[in-house]
Amino acid sequence: MTECCFLEGRGDLSEWRDAARRFLIAGIEPQKIDWRLRDGEQGLFDDGGCSSSGATVLPVVNGDAAQVCVPPAFLRLAEAVVCHADPGRFALLYRLLFRLRQERHLLEVKSDADVVAAHRMHKSVGRDYHKMTAFVRFKEMPLAAGVAGRRRFLAWFEPDHFIVNRVAPFFQRRFNDMDWIIATPRGSASWDGQTLRTSAEPAQKPDITDETDELWRTYYASIFNPARLKVKMMMTEMPKKYWKNLPEADLIPGLIAGAEAQVLDMGRRQATEPLTFHHRLQEAAARVPAAPAAQAGTIEALRQEARHCNRCDLHCRATQTVFGEGPVDAQVMIVGEQPGDQEDLAGRPFVGPAGRVFDEALSLAGMDRRRLYVTNAVKHFKYEPRGKRRIHQRPNMGEVQQCRWWLTREIDLVQPKLIVAMGATALFSLTDRKDRLEDVRGRPIEMSKGQALFVTVHPSYLLRIPDEGRRAAELNRFREDIACIGRLSA
Repeated sequence: MTECCFLEGRGDLSEWRDAARRFLIAGIEPQKIDWRLRDGEQGLFDDGGCSSSGATVLPVVNGDAAQVCVPPAFLRLAEAVVCHADPGRFALLYRLLFRLRQERHLLEVKSDADVVAAHRMHKSVGRDYHKMTAFVRFKEMPLAAGVAGRRRFLAWFEPDHFIVNRVAPFFQRRFNDMDWIIATPRGSASWDGQTLRTSAEPAQKPDITDETDELWRTYYASIFNPARLKVKMMMTEMPKKYWKNLPEADLIPGLIAGAEAQVLDMGRRQATEPLTFHHRLQEAAARVPAAPAAQAGTIEALRQEARHCNRCDLHCRATQTVFGEGPVDAQVMIVGEQPGDQEDLAGRPFVGPAGRVFDEALSLAGMDRRRLYVTNAVKHFKYEPRGKRRIHQRPNMGEVQQCRWWLTREIDLVQPKLIVAMGATALFSLTDRKDRLEDVRGRPIEMSKGQALFVTVHPSYLLRIPDEGRRAAELNRFREDIACIGRLSA
């Protein structure tokens, strides 16, 4: 005869444990038990009569001869599996329990079908637990007029499984300082500051809103990133059953529908607008106290004037103007291409990776950088944003020509005997010529006003050479150029 066992089946391990112990002691095999729910749901067998089962106690671990021993790992697994909504969970647990008498290491057999099914249920319950802790949204219930007391909050959630008892202590710890009720179709939990209560009775969805609903809509609309929209992932991580209970849910269809247009608009604006955090950098640079007004016609006055340069669009995206530095009577002026990422942030030329290559070459040549005037053909950093990085972009001829106004005045004020052009951009800025560097590199070229021009590569070029052998050879050649500059300026 088939034994029939009726259970409430709402996540209470003890009711299944009591019945399972009775069947196990009686030696009833798993296939001869029909586990049923009291609400009338069909059991595993529905074509035969059933005899009701009584309640006994199944101790957790080691006991006397009248007791049943189970591994602690089984109890931990059963505590989760019994919360699952699958009506077959009770039969599955009993099969495992029945087999454990002869197969003590059954739970360690990862390929066993029953073990796999139990762990799958355990994982599903754990995922449901996480969803509830993440997506419960409390709404404040106003107190009656003239009544003082602790603030009260109500939340509605629709879990997949019977996890209210399991998750209620988390909310009691997390929201200990307020009174709250969490209602679900699978039971409810409440806290009044002293006692945590739970109920297995299904609750009805309350109809309540509060002023924070609009705040949630505003917040979600502001953080929505159309460029990272993945609708399938959204549905996987946040199924519709959760969205429908959140106030911002009514925004989602419109945000998804307009995502493509927003991405296109972002692409158009990206070409002219700096990254968001660079607005803050620019503001910080602008707050740096200005130096006292310098005497007109001095290099310091020119530097102060250049700080507000807007002759081309590069100033819109750069953090600040990076002007030249060095003694006003320097015999040698070094002209690079433009500031890099680190120079843009520091406000000084040649302080990044290329600057370190340059400084090392100067040191090997016995030259003191403090005796040189170091500047760039272009005074603002031009770059392409890639995520949070800023990738160098070569300035075009129009930008070089606009910035030549500053470089010409630097040369007029410093009046160096030797000007060093590092790279093709510097050469073009100084001469308007587009010669190949190899054709003019490494030898002095006469300029007007008795000045000489010396051409070499920009040190950043050396950093971009992928082949180590070629990079080492080019680095030695660059160092020889710097040594030659030292001899020419002696």
